[in-house]
Amino acid sequence: MVTAASLLWFRHDLRLADNPALNAALARGRGLVPVFIWQPEEEGAWPPGAASRWWLHQSLAALDRELRARGSRLIIRRGPSGDALERLLRETGAKHVFWNRRYEPAVVARDASIKASLSGAGIAVSSFNASLLREPWENTKASGEPYRVFTPFWRALLKRGEFGEPEPAPTRLPSVDRALASIALEDLQLEPRIDWAAGMRSTWSPGEAGAQRRLEDFLSQATQYADMRDRPDRDGVSQLSPHLHFGEIGPRQIWHRVEAVAGNKPGARDAVVEGYLRQLVWRDFAHHLLYYFPQTAEEPLRLEFAEFPWLADAPELRAWQRGRTGYPLVDAGMRQLWHTGWMHNRVRMVVASFLVKHLLITWRQGARWFWDTLVDADLANNTLGWQWTAGCGADAAPYFRIFNPTAQGEKFDPQGGYVRRWVPELARLPAEWIHRPHEAPDEVLQSAGIELGRDYPRPLVDHAVARGRALDALGSLKAPQR
Repeated sequence: MVTAASLLWFRHDLRLADNPALNAALARGRGLVPVFIWQPEEEGAWPPGAASRWWLHQSLAALDRELRARGSRLIIRRGPSGDALERLLRETGAKHVFWNRRYEPAVVARDASIKASLSGAGIAVSSFNASLLREPWENTKASGEPYRVFTPFWRALLKRGEFGEPEPAPTRLPSVDRALASIALEDLQLEPRIDWAAGMRSTWSPGEAGAQRRLEDFLSQATQYADMRDRPDRDGVSQLSPHLHFGEIGPRQIWHRVEAVAGNKPGARDAVVEGYLRQLVWRDFAHHLLYYFPQTAEEPLRLEFAEFPWLADAPELRAWQRGRTGYPLVDAGMRQLWHTGWMHNRVRMVVASFLVKHLLITWRQGARWFWDTLVDADLANNTLGWQWTAGCGADAAPYFRIFNPTAQGEKFDPQGGYVRRWVPELARLPAEWIHRPHEAPDEVLQSAGIELGRDYPRPLVDHAVARGRALDALGSLKAPQR
């Protein structure tokens, strides 16, 4: 039997570079047993959705290749996680378990229970932060209370100093001297039985190497981020969110590389890259909120919204999911989501606003759809984004802010390139009409080969009418609570 080995429990940290738990296990100087445990039932009400499972399969395969290249391999087991770890401890004689922390409420409770059980059995457990710039409890108000507004959270985080330099990946990993049983990755059945993932395969390269390539591509144009970030018709954002969610790259790695692009010159952060760095901190803010307000994955943070008059069983939900609302920017976003598992952030705000304010369908329905279809489905970010749009969360959008999807399209997709790509039935419309086909003259529609109601739907609702209805519903609530 192997003695004195260490178990390294991989979770949302599927990388070898700048992995604190891995580095700590290696510093112990003993044999290393990397393990992944499939236990979706332990995620509470939010087990991984279909798109996330597809990504996870590819990412685990990539991680195993990287481990094998260094003399190790990934052991895959099924849960319950505590039982799986205890079996591996018996099989290896290991006395130490290392992992990187997660912050979803159900997982926090699960990890605390496992840590207590292992510690009680004489097993050392060490956990680390690999996912965030700062732990949720490291950036609170002077009183110890959590932040609920982003700007002071951002300022406080910066005042706490720089982040340490990321650690490189090890070139060699110590193995154990016996074969350990492992489930075949295919046996987890993470990929769809009916292959609907072709669009995701053509869009993404899951894994640590893919994350690094995506980062380098972004860095080549990072200085244009402030001007390009709101343009879905252009390739102006990093698209690192799924790699961050699965831990194929860490925020500290990105932070240092982006700052290096700015040359670390005085004021360079403000002039060049601060907008992007704020997005990394916004991600920390989302986890901060979920950690301190775990109920918000299901319930509004602002309690008065518990009485909001959402429309139940609205048939318009299906049209929104399919990208058949009659508003081209909304439909383009929903179709991009279905095809690639991702959607541009500006468009996410527009489609979310349309669901909750134009259609008065609860944000919970939108959050669930995003959870199943996004490759970057992250409970903290998903919760914050939907509650922000609905006006019921922290630092929420003003209640009267109701995006006009037509005006948003004309402003951020002025020539209609984004719509032409994802709503091809409108591709022949001139830019003047591509975001308002329902207002186009008959001869323009005929020339473009479009019959409204047949080739492309008429708008589900009139914007002005929907806006008035939403304001009336919001006005029916009690005074906002903090």
